[in-house]
Formats: sequence, structure tokens, C-alpha cells
Amino acid sequence: MRKTPDQLAVMRRAGRVVAEMHERIREAIRPGVTTLELDRIARDVLERRGARSNFLGYHGYPAVICASPNSVIVHGIPDDVPLVEGDLVSIDCGATVEGWHGDAAFTAPVGVVSPEAARLIETAESSLAAAVAAMVVGNRLSDVGYAVQVVAERGGYQVVREYVGHGIGTAMHEEPDVPNYGPAGKGPKLVPGVVLAVEPMLTVGSADNVLLGDGWTVVTADGSLAAHVEHTIAVTDDGPEILTRP
Repeated sequence: MRKTPDQLAVMRRAGRVVAEMHERIREAIRPGVTTLELDRIARDVLERRGARSNFLGYHGYPAVICASPNSVIVHGIPDDVPLVEGDLVSIDCGATVEGWHGDAAFTAPVGVVSPEAARLIETAESSLAAAVAAMVVGNRLSDVGYAVQVVAERGGYQVVREYVGHGIGTAMHEEPDVPNYGPAGKGPKLVPGVVLAVEPMLTVGSADNVLLGDGWTVVTADGSLAAHVEHTIAVTDDGPEILTRP
């Protein structure tokens, strides 16, 4: 599953497209906008960059982005319901360039949000940063998820266990799975050329979750807020490289 320098170069191009999708969507998030409008923004970026969506049509998924507000953890389908002041919304999307994939997610506030919501986003981002820092040559695969769990639980949050990160390359989902929890020091060693999509999912309340009748949308069982963040990261001799960073 190790990628060559030439393959990583193409994955950087896919990652830049994903980063631009994120930038344009972040600029558009405000009270009154719909997630269908955000999906159209992502489609426009893909078209302009000559890239393809790796979400649209995946097992029948009907959109270019996943848009997951408030208690939706992952895989929310864009709709025409306007976002309102105080909402959180997680946006997950990806791109394919010459058959190579990029995948990333962020959670953003809609207008002014509660201190609790703002701290949830901050902690989710910190947990991802800790996971990235753990992706150095010689560490074990489980060190990545352990880093997420430590930051999340120190912040008083739960980590969703049923949905995990993954390897990525010529397929959006490759081996290995990358859980967002420990223990540390287990699994294969990280070596240069390994590329992982690491995606912490944190909840304010219980991490128990429910899959809705549309077959995609996953919500917290207790209705508590959730946050989802993700980057595609390569292990290199010089340290971790975030391929989906703006």
C-alpha cells in the first residue's frame, strides 16, 4: 500500500482540489444558506479543476459532499433546509485526479455558536492535529487512533467507534482501517509512502449512534452535538505531510 513519489505527486493534486472545495464552502457557510447550495459550490470547483467526485454515486450516494448538521455525525445528504444561526455543520468531500483520491472533512460554526459548540470544534481539530503528529516513521498504526482518543477524552468528549478512518490511494477506502481510539503501540509500523485518511468523530454526549432510514445519515442516539474532521496524510521520511491542507 506504499505510494511512490510519482503517485504522491498526483495525490497532492487531488488533495489541493479538496482543499479548494473546503475553502469555497467555508466562505459560503452562513445563516440562510442550504447544504444543497454548498454542494453546488463543490461541484463547481471539481468542474473548474477537471477533477471528479469520489462521493457522487459511491454505493449510490446522491451528492458531491456529505453535509452533517448538529447531531448528525457523518454522511448527511445535502438538502434545501436553510442553516440557522448557532448550528454546526460538518462537510466531508473528496476528489479524484488521474485515478488517485483525496478525502477531507471539517466542522464549521454557522454564525455565532455556543461556547460548548465552539469547544467541540476546537477539540476535534486538536485531536486530528495529534493524530497527524503521531504519523511518523516507526510509530505503530494504533498510535494514530490513540492520539485522537486521548485528546477527545481529556476534553470530556466521546469518540465514535463504529466509523473509522482508512487507507486511501487508487480507491477512496483502502486497507488499513484507522480507528479513532487505542491502545497505543499495536499494528503495523508506519513507513514512508503510507497514506491514511484520518477522521476523528467526537460527540458531546453518548457516542451511541443510529443510522436513519435513508441508509446514509448517522446521528447521535441522544441528540447531542457531533463534530467530524479529516485530512489525507502521507507518512514521509521528513514527517507527516497533509495532502489536503489549503
